[in-house]
Amino acid sequence: MQLDLFAGGGVASARAPQIVATPSAVDPASLNDAEILAAIPEASIPIVFSLIQEAGRRRLQQAIPVLAKLCRRFTGFGTEREIPEQTVALLALASIGGQDARLAVSGLLDGRVVQGPTLKVAARVAVTLRCRLSVEIVLALLRHADPEVRATACGLSLPQVSISATLIELLTDLDANVRISSACALGRSGKNEAMGVLKNILRRAPTEAVIEAIAPIADRECIVLLGRLARTQTALKDMALDALAQIDDPLAVKLTDALSSRMDLS
Repeated sequence: MQLDLFAGGGVASARAPQIVATPSAVDPASLNDAEILAAIPEASIPIVFSLIQEAGRRRLQQAIPVLAKLCRRFTGFGTEREIPEQTVALLALASIGGQDARLAVSGLLDGRVVQGPTLKVAARVAVTLRCRLSVEIVLALLRHADPEVRATACGLSLPQVSISATLIELLTDLDANVRISSACALGRSGKNEAMGVLKNILRRAPTEAVIEAIAPIADRECIVLLGRLARTQTALKDMALDALAQIDDPLAVKLTDALSSRMDLS
């Protein structure tokens, strides 16, 4: 039976398959690359976790299909609990990185292999690897019942009308992190609908992500706020100056020159 893999709850999952081969006391760090790859499919818990982590630490490109296959063994499971094998494999794929890892994680999400609590991990890894998912899957993640998944999915947005419309809806989400994440995604794509939320954060609790997101849509008030940050908040000074340098406005140019001169004199 195929479950609704992106649902927030509902039918309890069946018992997931277990990796139950005889445990080994061998230290994974003592194995060569080929031995690690050969051992992963049949290793017992917790040995398999150590093997996967070692593959990630070594950034073994050859491990990518092995890890993806391991994740697929648990397709349809994990509606209500995290699948640790998938979690460790996904984190290893993030450590390995590169185009092949990106495609593997994209395939796992587009194929709805991961669900339930593990989906939060998969979404974070997809953002880290800059995966390009199908519009259908991105929309499913943006509308997920778990606010952490919704917030993370904002980092996977695509230049599609349906996705932009959903991000605009999320500007009024009950969860603050979702509101901020959707505003940042919209701002980065040049959507003025995010202006109100981003300005409010810029005034009260500015972050590097918000500064980056507001630069493409900044108005005169934003320019003044960025200039103030560059003068008063050392930790955000460089980010604010970079944002000002991107804004095509005489006031932004004037502030950038003045602040840069002030830094040279200090």
